[in-house]
Amino acid sequence: MADAQAEGGVPAVEPTVETENQVQDQVQVPSQEELLAHVRAQPGTALVKARYIDLTRHSKRNYQDSTTKASQEQRNEPEGQQHETKKQKGKGQNKKRYREKTVPSEERPCLDFLRGAGCRFGDKCKFSHDIQKLMAGKAPDINPRCINFDKFGSCPYGMLCRFGGAHIDDNLKNIVDEEKVKETGGKCVVRNLLSKDLQIQLRKRNVHFKKSDQYMRTLDTRKKESNSKRPEGPGCKDHNESPTVVMPTSGDAHNHAGTVTDADVIKLRPEEKKKLDVKDKLLLAPLTTVGNLPFRAVCKKLGADITCGEMAMCTNLLQGQSSEWALLRRHPSEDVFGVQLCGGFPDTMTRCAELLNDRLDIDFIDINVGCPIDLVYHKGAGSGLMNRMGKFQEIVRGMSSVLDIPLTVKMRTGVHNDNPVAHKIVRRIYDWGASVVTVHGRTREQRYSKLADWDYLKDCVQAADPHPFIGNGDILSFEDSNFFREQSGATGQMIARGALIKPWIFTEIKEQRHWDISSSERFDILQDYINLGLLHWGSDSEGVRKTRRFLLEWLSFLHRYIPVGLLETLPQKINERPPYYVGRDDLETLMASANCADWVKISEMFLGPVPDDFQFLAKHKASSYK
Repeated sequence: MADAQAEGGVPAVEPTVETENQVQDQVQVPSQEELLAHVRAQPGTALVKARYIDLTRHSKRNYQDSTTKASQEQRNEPEGQQHETKKQKGKGQNKKRYREKTVPSEERPCLDFLRGAGCRFGDKCKFSHDIQKLMAGKAPDINPRCINFDKFGSCPYGMLCRFGGAHIDDNLKNIVDEEKVKETGGKCVVRNLLSKDLQIQLRKRNVHFKKSDQYMRTLDTRKKESNSKRPEGPGCKDHNESPTVVMPTSGDAHNHAGTVTDADVIKLRPEEKKKLDVKDKLLLAPLTTVGNLPFRAVCKKLGADITCGEMAMCTNLLQGQSSEWALLRRHPSEDVFGVQLCGGFPDTMTRCAELLNDRLDIDFIDINVGCPIDLVYHKGAGSGLMNRMGKFQEIVRGMSSVLDIPLTVKMRTGVHNDNPVAHKIVRRIYDWGASVVTVHGRTREQRYSKLADWDYLKDCVQAADPHPFIGNGDILSFEDSNFFREQSGATGQMIARGALIKPWIFTEIKEQRHWDISSSERFDILQDYINLGLLHWGSDSEGVRKTRRFLLEWLSFLHRYIPVGLLETLPQKINERPPYYVGRDDLETLMASANCADWVKISEMFLGPVPDDFQFLAKHKASSYK
């Protein structure tokens, strides 16, 4: 170094190694009072009582943030060379989540063979008949009691049941309680199953749609007549839509260019159509993935009045896809039940409506005009129908013409934040033939961010008057329900995320109280869900896997609930996140965890240990939870 200075060079600077102790000296650890004040000052944070806030976790988090900042300052990088990590909002779907591998058919058991009923395919069956091999690869039993056997006297999964100790003897024979089978029928009577004959007819396109075909012929005729009379003028923005040219009126008839009217098809008289009573009713929203049959049955038990199945794509139903038809199944407790269809074209939507009307036991059909996901929107379905009023009108009129049950529509306030359109079209939807309209107080662009606009829903209620109208958005307590009902004047209310976070919200609203539910009571609700899941998806390894997966999806919402006894101010708001907190017991603390690993621990309390290669990442995520 001396030689370098003597030669007039720049003094050499030896590199310094940054140590954790050096950084720690620069970080001032705040006092407990300062940390508590800092936690509560964060926007969007729920006010949890001070004695329950986990200041240790907050202190560690603040220390990590501070040490990172101090380390960056010590490096003293030139401004142009500093690298900042781009922040990304965590919202929408985890599209790159792990997908479980499907088991090959030859490794899956033939249930008919195992039940002793005999397999009609014999040696040509694509499923396995090798009992010894199946038993060798079977995982150990989870519990000595089987829900199927306890409730119905027999288990259809026989020796493959993960609870088989209750009904499998030493000779691998499936025991049957004959008396209980006679009493209960031997199985849970779930309605709306897809028969094999109907599936084959749909795949071979042998199902006839007389009413729908008549409607489409009339629609085509009207379009041709309108096009022949229409002078050259402005074209259509969408080649799938009819030109918006207003035809002159003659006599008492009104010609709607490009769209069929009720007078053009055979229609039911109003007194012949069934009614849907929604006055002061609580509806459980159709919820993709998490709104499955076991969850709906849990909500029915806790006070929901009307339930609706998950969104089903009409084209998949017309093709006879088993997975899509499974979304239409109805639990015996669902006394008022509907299905929701999604599609962008009048021919497929009308045919699907006619098919379900004739073949299923349902009380109403709902049209999805609110789905915001790109895959649906860019096909012109879901919220995309609000941009295609011609197709929207044709779909509603067509479906109404083939139904003898009510037709309902669920939509958003609009597509873009600066252009809400629901109040302009809600009255027209009733004129087209819908019985009830539900509006979610957010736009497609807004997705689930910010608050639902119930002031705007009041305008929609006034536009819909005197028809029934259902409001939807941000209901998480009986106080929210009362306030929004008085504010808007809605006939009924639909609850979505509020039911996922606390399914007992229906009980709270009906009893007009805050339910300080204990962790053991919440545990019992989860046990009910597990039992329903094992009855619905099966008690074999595949059924246990599905039940666990859907339980974990639900827990990704359920952990956001903050117990009433821990809050300083009531009620909890749906857009508020809790600080790190500890519950009143270990189970309550575990249920509050936002860590996927803790959700898996909860599932293991019911369904046993997960496989060694098990992975899970929730389908839905929120910007305020990571």
